[in-house]
Amino acid sequence: MLLNRRMMTAVVAVIALVAAACGSDSTGPTPPQPILGLNTTAKGATTVQVTFNSVAADDSYDIARAEGAAGTFATVTTVTAPATPGLVTFDDSGLKPSTLYRYHVITKKGTASSAASGEASTTTLAFGNAALDITTSRTLFADTVYTLKGFIHVANGATLTVQPGTTIKGDFNTLGSSLWILRGAKIEAVGTATAPIVFTSSRAAGQRQPGDWGGLLIIGNAINNRSGNVEVEGSGTDGTAVVGGKNYQVLYSGGTTATDNSGTLSYVRVEFAGFAPSLNNELNAFTFAAVGSGTRASFLQTMGGLDDSYEFFGGGFDADHLVAYETGDDMYDMSEGFVGRLSFLIGFNSVQLTPRTGAGSLATDLEGIENDGCNGSGCDNGFNQAPFTVPLVSNFTLIGCGSTTCVGSGGGFGMMIRRGSGGYYVNGVLARFPNAGVSLRDAETYARGGSVATPDLTTSDLQIRNIFFTEVNNTLFQAGGGSTIQNSLDGAGNSLTLGTATAVSLFTALPAQGVAPAAVSEFDWTPVAASAITSGGLATFTGKIATKGGTTVTGTSYVGAAQPGGTKWWTGWTVYFRN
Repeated sequence: MLLNRRMMTAVVAVIALVAAACGSDSTGPTPPQPILGLNTTAKGATTVQVTFNSVAADDSYDIARAEGAAGTFATVTTVTAPATPGLVTFDDSGLKPSTLYRYHVITKKGTASSAASGEASTTTLAFGNAALDITTSRTLFADTVYTLKGFIHVANGATLTVQPGTTIKGDFNTLGSSLWILRGAKIEAVGTATAPIVFTSSRAAGQRQPGDWGGLLIIGNAINNRSGNVEVEGSGTDGTAVVGGKNYQVLYSGGTTATDNSGTLSYVRVEFAGFAPSLNNELNAFTFAAVGSGTRASFLQTMGGLDDSYEFFGGGFDADHLVAYETGDDMYDMSEGFVGRLSFLIGFNSVQLTPRTGAGSLATDLEGIENDGCNGSGCDNGFNQAPFTVPLVSNFTLIGCGSTTCVGSGGGFGMMIRRGSGGYYVNGVLARFPNAGVSLRDAETYARGGSVATPDLTTSDLQIRNIFFTEVNNTLFQAGGGSTIQNSLDGAGNSLTLGTATAVSLFTALPAQGVAPAAVSEFDWTPVAASAITSGGLATFTGKIATKGGTTVTGTSYVGAAQPGGTKWWTGWTVYFRN
């Protein structure tokens, strides 16, 4: 049947109306409308939260991101529209700190897409500008100075990589600022002698003090000897010590993996750390809690810390070429079943520097080495709690301040071995400790050596051998007194030499006692040619020491941390300054 012109016009009009009602035309479906209410918020140094309002009947949304003011947009994720219209939230992570990011959203409905929504932008925070967890692996770059504000935690599964030459500052104005590498996380901070990685105070040079910030803490899954839930010192402290009131309780007890790997540290300095967030909860420059043997640490220095320079709670790994200058407490502190191997250690104290006001108190028992077994909660068998603290410490040069005024009422010993600990201490130099060379305390400690003055080298877990002592109050071992049980070992049988030379005469360069050093150039730990410490070392390890050292730590014919005529391994990356 033929239609006249009027009827044809009417039919075309009806078809057009139907097409419009169906949302389609000759080019396809009508595009959906762009979303409204787009908002972006920086949630930390590496995360931006994107929010917007969904619309009924939308299928999904493409969220696109551009870096910087002129960057090109690229889709980062597609979010399915919720069944009930409402607020859509997406956290975009793995971003760069202190960087501008722009976002827009494209709505999808069937095969149709909307035009891009209006833009929203934000700038990520500087590293550490909030109490946050770093939950995804990231890298810190040498061309950026980072600031820790609060307790910054690298979480399980994440690796923090730090480039050589990077500087990271602990914020002076945020109490307890510190970096925590938690269980299951790793840090790969590998510097070089010419480009060390530096953790320091945010205050200007000349104003810095011990305790300006917290320190670097690494927590592993290795074994320690305290039962129950044991927190890392400084964690779980009052919320005012943490930005935003975030209050962490970090446990290190209960680990079972002796070979656990927390990463690598090499050519790393920690300066002016040691803030105590609360009483008896001090942070150290370096804290290693239950860190396993898969971890490696070499060429580390502390400068001007308020508490211990290096503290090891359980676990056991190899660390070598360590330097501790001007500590507020012990140079090297090991406890709770630490079984690692430490070699080539330097320590120097001439004074206890004045700490930052309110950061904590100076120690009253400063020692060169202070080693403990189990003490406190979770020591079900008291000082006889296994596994015992049995480290190997070899080739060390530790120089104290020489005066009782800067070691406290209970300090002034080159080594304090107590509370059931053992260990193998060999090829060392201890000088300027005003009370005695060694304090060997408690019956349980003596039992580690078999309770004899000359231990059986094949069975004893306590051996102190081939050590040169001078300026130690003319005393190798502290005498007993009161209720404290003191012990001693045979000096001649263990090659323990009580010398008469001054410490200054032993080394190529060393500030005289009572003289404040001005620069690192005043230290050269190489023995002078005529020095007694160029010989006298245990050149060949045997028995338990050989078993412990393996092929990694071996004997030397000299004592101390520097080989006569050898490489000056501390030069180029260590520093000395008092503020």
